[in-house]
Amino acid sequence: MTRSKVLVLQHIACEPPGAFGDVLRERAAEVVPIELDEGEPLPDWRGFDRIIAMGGPMSVNDDAKLPWLTAEKRLIAEAVRAGKPFWGTCLGVQLLAASLGAKVYAGPKPEIGLLPVRLTEAARSDALFFDLPENLLTFQWHGDTFDIPPGGVQLATSELFPNQAFRWGERAYGIQFHLEVSTDLARSWAEVPEYRDGLERAMGAGALENLVGNLERNGKTLIDAGRVLFERWLDLPGD
Repeated sequence: MTRSKVLVLQHIACEPPGAFGDVLRERAAEVVPIELDEGEPLPDWRGFDRIIAMGGPMSVNDDAKLPWLTAEKRLIAEAVRAGKPFWGTCLGVQLLAASLGAKVYAGPKPEIGLLPVRLTEAARSDALFFDLPENLLTFQWHGDTFDIPPGGVQLATSELFPNQAFRWGERAYGIQFHLEVSTDLARSWAEVPEYRDGLERAMGAGALENLVGNLERNGKTLIDAGRVLFERWLDLPGD
């Protein structure tokens, strides 16, 4: 069997693929991480079997401050429209939406914590989501949201942020929430000023320990669901 070559678009050191990376290692994939916030150049996407985009503290609209975002969105648009399998998490789903012509903008307030999302009717016939619980427990830590791009299929929603997951075509998926995060990663996020400020606005000072404790109690449930989705995405046919 040919070894899969996977491009990982990373936007801050403390947001690696986490449990998704564990799955890639188990499958002996060749993983090529590119940390864009550190100035690493984008490679030619045509040399990869799959593309993953992870989270980050910036907005997808920060092109003036971070010109590499323009190039990244162009890469994603070209790759996805060509049928390349794509997986986006948090900032990654917003990048997917923006790359396909949808708006990304600030939500009513930060959405942070272990919170359920509700799967849509379309999710019941989706190749990845079809048998997951209708109310899926997720880990949230974001302030921006997005519109579903033309041709996209909404797969999950929540009361505060209606668009939580979508599919575009048959092989491009984005999820606003996290299902890959360990408690150690969550603690490291609280050291990022943008994340810490959002946490305190949403949950008050000293909220980190409650958040981490909740993640410790429920982390296996989240990661098990994340592995199911991610493994099914890896099983989708590539080029």
